[in-house]
Amino acid sequence: MLAGVKRTVWLLRKRYRWDEVLSAYLFLSPSVVVFSLFMYFPILYTLYLSLHRWRLGKMSRTFVGLHNYQVLITSSEFWEVLRNSFYYALGSIPLNMAIALAIALLLNRKLRGMAVFRTAYFLPTITSTAAMAVVWLWIYHPDFGLANWLLDIIGLPRLRWLSDPRWAMPALIIMGIWKGLGYNIVIYLAGLQNIPQHLYEAARIDGADSWACFRYITWPLLTPTSFFILIIAVINSLKAFAQMHIMTEGGPLNSTTVIVYYLYEQGFKFFNLGCASAVACVLFAILLALTVIQFKVLSPRVHYLGG
Repeated sequence: MLAGVKRTVWLLRKRYRWDEVLSAYLFLSPSVVVFSLFMYFPILYTLYLSLHRWRLGKMSRTFVGLHNYQVLITSSEFWEVLRNSFYYALGSIPLNMAIALAIALLLNRKLRGMAVFRTAYFLPTITSTAAMAVVWLWIYHPDFGLANWLLDIIGLPRLRWLSDPRWAMPALIIMGIWKGLGYNIVIYLAGLQNIPQHLYEAARIDGADSWACFRYITWPLLTPTSFFILIIAVINSLKAFAQMHIMTEGGPLNSTTVIVYYLYEQGFKFFNLGCASAVACVLFAILLALTVIQFKVLSPRVHYLGG
């Protein structure tokens, strides 16, 4: 008798749990459908297109297998584009993170007017990249731009920033650092404010100076924040497009043609959607590989508070 009652209760609980699961999936289904329609379907369709030869405007598609990938691998232009992309990433990420951390340390003080400075540094982040690119076009103007005016003041020769292959990419790197600085500052500020103050008080009692506090307290406890910023920065730098499109159009002499701009050219200038889709898949594979490598290499060196 008791066993039968227990079994009935168990069945009722099991049925109740299944009802909860079914209800949850019913409530989630609209979001899952919309997310799949606008996220997973385009990814899978891009992979499908990368295996075909298809020009925009034509209805017919020809299956070519891995031919588009073979063309990319054997193309010297594609390797130059990859080199430009990594040049932009390596030139912008370390400087951006270092400057953002330095400014965050300065802003992490209880002084009057700090909110104004924090807002001022964050404004470029929420401003349209296209609008800022137009502003920086005027800054880099060879005749009456602000950049050459500053060079004149310190006695250096004027530069043709965006028309010289040697200086076009550094100019875009400077603009990219300025544009993404506010976001990293805010993240670093959040990380700094999460560090318990009693650790600094104990260190100062033991005679530690400011550099020792930074080296042994601030920097180790900021490693999770730096790790997050690094991953996001790598992804964003390899997806850079707007400033190249507006300011240089990939020139001069393809010196600023990065992988996303190359994708744009293949798809919407030459109408070769199969090759453009292959470039997108290669970019996805590169970002995935870099993210996995960062997690494997850097995760063991991240110090979590209380860990």
